[in-house]
Amino acid sequence: MKITAIKAYPTSFPVPPGGVRLGIGQSVKRDCVMVKVTTEDGIVGWGESHHGRAHTAIAKLIETTLTQLILGMDASDTTGVWARIYKYQLGSHGMGAACAMAMSGIDMALWDIKGKAVGWPLWKLLGGSRRPIPAYAGGVALGYQPPAALIDEAQPLIEAGYRAVKLRIGDTVRDDTARMEAVRNSFGDGLAILTDANTGYTIADVRRVMPAMDALDIGWLEEPFPAHDHHHYAQAAGYGRTPLAAGENHFTRFEFTRVLEDRAITIWQPDLSKCGGITETLRIAAMASAFKIPVNPHSSMTGVNQAASIHLLAAIENAGYFEADVSRANLFRDALGSEPWRIGGDGMVLPLDAPGIGVEVDEGFLVAHPAIEGPGYV
Repeated sequence: MKITAIKAYPTSFPVPPGGVRLGIGQSVKRDCVMVKVTTEDGIVGWGESHHGRAHTAIAKLIETTLTQLILGMDASDTTGVWARIYKYQLGSHGMGAACAMAMSGIDMALWDIKGKAVGWPLWKLLGGSRRPIPAYAGGVALGYQPPAALIDEAQPLIEAGYRAVKLRIGDTVRDDTARMEAVRNSFGDGLAILTDANTGYTIADVRRVMPAMDALDIGWLEEPFPAHDHHHYAQAAGYGRTPLAAGENHFTRFEFTRVLEDRAITIWQPDLSKCGGITETLRIAAMASAFKIPVNPHSSMTGVNQAASIHLLAAIENAGYFEADVSRANLFRDALGSEPWRIGGDGMVLPLDAPGIGVEVDEGFLVAHPAIEGPGYV
């Protein structure tokens, strides 16, 4: 089952004016990189590499250096493929985070192939069961807006079954607090409220906002600072009871080792399309499980990544929430392929039961939506 071809599709679609505003700016388009791996047996696997705000560059790395390294290897040898890329690109003199993102899509596609080859869904291949996973309403949604408008956006999500939502903060402490209070007052204590600052806070902001978060029983404060800002995470951990969460911008188990040693971030959020793929996320989850740390994967642009994240959660013992992308008009979730997940009235999702990841990708969609260059947030 040798790897005979690897193709990367950088693709984009524009977001209508007035899109969601977050700590990293206002969304103007959505990008992704889909990775197609073909074997000599004709089995096709699909994976997602995070765009890294430079999706054409990630795609180029996949189709040049990484393809040359692993073409002809056994598609079932996910550990060996990972090790080869690490040795010759990631470990030394390579492109670091870009390589981690690029290899993530390849690795995901190889797991898709393995599942299809044996006729098993990914959750079964990983040693899990088809059990329900709690989901929270996330993605590029619930951003900076007046509290009344935020309630209007959240209401249909609650009615759909979600029992947890993630609010975008990192605006001003005053306005963020008003939004959190409005959601808590409108939906009561039964709703789990999570927050994501998208690196938009200073240490002074966190010191001011923590008392309000503690009083409102906020489930976590995600990424108040950039991933490398270890000192501020350590400081902020002492400002209140609300747990600090991060991980979507940490790459490989080697960076998570530092997170473990610092003991400030107690909720881990690796992204299967960024941290090194399914192979590496399993290692990260195992490391976390030894310290009873929950894993709540950040799910990225497409339904492929989202479906794969649910499979993984169904196969690890320290599984937390699935991040359901409830963004309006996300073509990568709704049109790129078959339905990746469905929220139940109990706020749960189930992993797909088809072989592999279970999402049928429409290659025609990728061809019809070529890459749009430039920043995705302004």
